[in-house]
Amino acid sequence: MKPKMIIPMLVCRDAEAELNFCIHAFGATELSRRNAHDGSVIHATLAVHQSLIMVHSESPHLASRAPLDDGSSPVVTYLYDDDVDGIMDRAITLGAKVVLPAEDQFWGDRVGRIIDPAGHVWNIAAPIR
Repeated sequence: MKPKMIIPMLVCRDAEAELNFCIHAFGATELSRRNAHDGSVIHATLAVHQSLIMVHSESPHLASRAPLDDGSSPVVTYLYDDDVDGIMDRAITLGAKVVLPAEDQFWGDRVGRIIDPAGHVWNIAAPIR
C-alpha cells in the first residue's frame, strides 16, 4: 500500500522563482521538474524535511491562479523548523514581507508569518523548549 498524504500545490506566476525561494529560504530539495518547450517550469516537487510541496505555473486550462501579493491568500502553510529566526531572516533577504515578526506565543510555539514574493503566506514555527 502506498503512503497516503496531503501535498499542497503552490500556483505561481513564476514557478522558477518560487522554487528558488523555497530552496534558499527553507532548505527545500528539488525532487522533480517538468519544463515547457520554452524552458519555463510547468511543475516541480520539493521536499522540505519530511513533507512535499508542489510548485505549479499558472496554466490557461486550469482555473487555479496565483495569489495576490497582498497577503489575502485564504491558505497559510505552516513550516515547523527549530530555526524560526534564521528562516525568517533568509526569507526576508529573498524578498518576503513580514506580516508578523517571530515571537513566542502563549500556546507554546515561536511563530512568525511572511508573504513570499509569489504571494503565498507562510507561518514559520517551532515549539518553545
